Amino acid sequence: MVSIIIRNRNEEKYIGFAIQSVYDFLGYNVEIILIDNESTDNSIRIVNTFEYLNIKKINIGKNNYSPGRALNLGIKECSNDYILILSAHCQITKLDFSNVKEQLDMPGVMAVWGKQIPIWNGKKINRRYMWSNFKETSSTNYFCKYENRYFLHNAFAFYKKIDLIENPFDEHYAGKEERYWANNMIEKKNGNIIYNSDIQCNHFYTLAGATWKGIG
Repeated sequence: MVSIIIRNRNEEKYIGFAIQSVYDFLGYNVEIILIDNESTDNSIRIVNTFEYLNIKKINIGKNNYSPGRALNLGIKECSNDYILILSAHCQITKLDFSNVKEQLDMPGVMAVWGKQIPIWNGKKINRRYMWSNFKETSSTNYFCKYENRYFLHNAFAFYKKIDLIENPFDEHYAGKEERYWANNMIEKKNGNIIYNSDIQCNHFYTLAGATWKGIG
């Protein structure tokens, strides 16, 4: 019922937590598409320890990489109607997929994204800039005043496959591809993007993580 896309480059520290949390909350019949960007650490070895599960590994190659291109490649490989895009350094801690599915099946809904708890070296931190967008209450078409645009974050976001096939992510952006996508869907397609604060994940600090710049 659900396909999960995980982008990976040298995520050995947390990728096992990410994969295990998928199976803890979505069961063992889900499909995982791992898009690897030429990792040189032990992350692929760790993924391979889940050898009895349905994980498809694709190497995109760093010379061909962009966030949108990696996702679009993964989307084409998904065999299920619903897709979760999950960061390799995020661990799902609260999820009722039946509720998410109900929301995705509502007319006009294009995506459902969840609350992220920032964890720095094992410690929950204050929600500055990026993290201030993950509110305590749910909302539709949440507008980020700091960025002056609608907000969506692909570290923990659900979609219908058909919507992503018909409206792929732009492959030219070096980051925040989901924000550009969300604003196009809301402003040009009259779509709705739901923030669901009842689904949650831990988002762990990584040195190279774009969402962590300026922290730690």
